[in-house]
Amino acid sequence: MHYSANFVRSLGPAKKAEFIEGLTDREAAVLLYDWAFWARANQLAPTTDWRRWLILAGRGFGKTRTGAEWLRGEVEAGRVSRAALIGPTLHDARAVMVEGESGLLAISPPWNRPHYEPSKKRLSWPNGACAYLYSAEEPERLRGPQHDAAWCDELCAWREGEATWDNLQFGLRLGADPRVVITTTPKPQALLKAIMMAEGTHVTKGSTYDNMANLAPAFADEVISRYDGTRLGRQELLAEILEDVPGALWSRTLIEETRVRRAPELGRIVIGVDPPMSAGADADECGIVAAGLASDHSGHAYVVADESARGLSPLGWARRAVTLYHRLQADRIVVEVNQGGALVPGLIAQVDESVAVTAVHASRGKHARAEPVAALYERGLVHHAGAYPALEDQMATYTGEGAASPDRMDALVWALTNLMLTRATPPRIRTL
Repeated sequence: MHYSANFVRSLGPAKKAEFIEGLTDREAAVLLYDWAFWARANQLAPTTDWRRWLILAGRGFGKTRTGAEWLRGEVEAGRVSRAALIGPTLHDARAVMVEGESGLLAISPPWNRPHYEPSKKRLSWPNGACAYLYSAEEPERLRGPQHDAAWCDELCAWREGEATWDNLQFGLRLGADPRVVITTTPKPQALLKAIMMAEGTHVTKGSTYDNMANLAPAFADEVISRYDGTRLGRQELLAEILEDVPGALWSRTLIEETRVRRAPELGRIVIGVDPPMSAGADADECGIVAAGLASDHSGHAYVVADESARGLSPLGWARRAVTLYHRLQADRIVVEVNQGGALVPGLIAQVDESVAVTAVHASRGKHARAEPVAALYERGLVHHAGAYPALEDQMATYTGEGAASPDRMDALVWALTNLMLTRATPPRIRTL
């Protein structure tokens, strides 16, 4: 029989004392670092086949300890030789995953504790295995290195989530069975949903309440009593994925219910462009979204492309928009000119002066401009042909209050406004 901490707790005082007193000093030392003894059932790795172990749990569940203990066990078993440790920032990776009270240094036994070299962002174990720290703010750092395992912490707080995750996948090419453990409090994000739905993902769910015996009483008195039952509490304590944001003009449910696999024949196609105020890596995204009206005169529109991108130069985004224009045989590019004035359509003309361009000036705020377009969705008149995760994240979370600039959403609004809410010019003749 395998004893566990919960089993020992369930014994009467006499049996409990007998168990503890029967341990030798060596047995007690080993037991102190025996994760299988201390862990709850939902903190132990699945016994079924899996490539990704996704742990969705509330604050205080023990996610960090679970991730650290899994990696320690894999290293000690000789199944991992080169691992990636990825946090939202390098500081998070070091302070939580390595040096935290549940991090790798704290949970490792003295006889097998890794050596940490901050300057090299590297942990080295006595058996030669290594783990390297990475930040989700710098996904390109994962472009070259190879790994046979990875521990990704707080994935839903990653700034460059998709790029970081993609680069990690390309580097998981060492060993016979590279695996990833993801420990995070969930948020309604497209990347998280994609990982959950992917073949080979095992999902473990847990809440703050699972670990109440190990949390400070003040936490229960102040935090849980304040947030229990609220939307924030359901997300942060119960680890529920809350699909819709109060006050957002769109709901994820609405977008999903009106989605189609592919668009029908389109009679008119417009590309909306929301240029960034500046250029460079730190600039806002340039929103570039295409939508078209069904040729059957039903009045239904279909979103057919999202080519938005960050870090483009002015000519760079103009070329990107023109390329999409020709690929879709579109009728018009609608571009906002609040920041660049007459120079903005001029950039497109530099790339291709034959492109039809409509310059629009935003006289109202983004939220006010988006409301009539959101109403079209509610009437079932707009459909997404395929999935556009980054665009849909902006749509379903933008409330107009303190949010980041929703450039993809704004480009969508310009395209659909021109298609459905203004008097349109006749579509140009296209050869399909």
